Amino acid sequence: MQTVAVLSLKGGVGKTTVVLGLASAAMRRGVRTLVVDLDPQCNATAALEPEKTAKGLTDVLAEPSPEVLRAAVTGSSWGDQVDVLVGSEDAENLNGHTDGDHLSRLDDALSELDDLIAEGELPYQLVLLDCPPSLGRLTRSALVAADRALLVTEPTIFAVSGVQRAFEAVQAERTTNPDLQPLGVVVNRVRPRSHEHQYRIDELRDIFGPLVMPVALPDRLAVQQAQGACMPIHQWGTPGAREVALAFNLILARTLRASRTRRPVPEDEDLAEEVE
Repeated sequence: MQTVAVLSLKGGVGKTTVVLGLASAAMRRGVRTLVVDLDPQCNATAALEPEKTAKGLTDVLAEPSPEVLRAAVTGSSWGDQVDVLVGSEDAENLNGHTDGDHLSRLDDALSELDDLIAEGELPYQLVLLDCPPSLGRLTRSALVAADRALLVTEPTIFAVSGVQRAFEAVQAERTTNPDLQPLGVVVNRVRPRSHEHQYRIDELRDIFGPLVMPVALPDRLAVQQAQGACMPIHQWGTPGAREVALAFNLILARTLRASRTRRPVPEDEDLAEEVE
């Protein structure tokens, strides 16, 4: 099971868009995925339209037991390949608690998930942690629990600053979680003809080198349309949606290739094939 924290320390750059796009690409490839909605705005939960649950994120962080975990995880409207650990609007109240015990609760819960997978109960191959845009308990808990950190930014000056701070947070958290590694930097909402956007992308490559994903996510209205309709981007069907879906296929390839498991991963060329 590969666990990926998706984060930035600037709001509005598209972290949830990246989580949903990766879940859509994974679903298309038959990779069973769990989305963990750590953002108190609960946008990922809303877009996935999960079934009603008796528990949510705050319950799991209060008591990371198998029983509570089962009650907080449910199916999404997308299909049986994508499930959700539903978000909680009151999770924002937890952000002030950052001691070691509190920070390990999510990791404890995902360890229980590992046990359930071993029993054949919840066979997830990919877990995506949708982090809030702040370095409080929720984001730090994700970094303690994750194998990889995927940083999201836009090609603007303030977003570049935010992703730098997020990278520093990842490096600092490795003292607690030495297995944590940066997976890469995804540049979102790129307009290819914008000189400012190209300047910021070049700046990111100067800062992060090969960590910057070779494929960027284009700025397309189809992303908002698919999210508004609570549909995977791979099923939206417009030319803009197909372009974005292709980019997510390639980002998924890099994500799966970084997995510490021995599960065979399709080649990039296969993952990058056109969406029907």
